[in-house]
Amino acid sequence: MIAKLTAKNQLTLPRQAVEALGEVPHFDVEVEDGRLVRIPVRLDGAAAVRRKFAQLNLTDADNAEAVTWTR
Repeated sequence: MIAKLTAKNQLTLPRQAVEALGEVPHFDVEVEDGRLVRIPVRLDGAAAVRRKFAQLNLTDADNAEAVTWTR
């Protein structure tokens, strides 16, 4: 299957891929050996955020700092 990258860096996924995955609004994107790997992610609210923070070794203080920075 071929996917097209738009001028705004948006990737259009082929219909067959979308239909095969079902309704998945988010993807974890990684680059491995020059390949773009997209992994479907089904977020389940705050628990998913906490798991991702743990994977990235981020603390509540890191989160508070980021929120303050964005405001």
